[in-house]
Amino acid sequence: MFGRFGWAEILVIVVLVVILFGHNKIPGMMKNLADGLNVFKKEMKTEPAPEKPAPKAAPKKKPVKKTPAKKVAKK
Repeated sequence: MFGRFGWAEILVIVVLVVILFGHNKIPGMMKNLADGLNVFKKEMKTEPAPEKPAPKAAPKKKPVKKTPAKKVAKK
């Protein structure tokens, strides 16, 4: 339904935009849009990709000292 615009629909949209915004403001809006897109593209190229966090190491356990078992006297 909305996927295909013919030349008549595009012409109507352009005429409505000119009527709403005036022919003086449209070049300024397009310049601002182009500047914003250029800044966005520049930032996308220079921005490093986020790194995956390093997996957390398991905490080191202290070795348990084994003491000799006490002998129980039998009665």
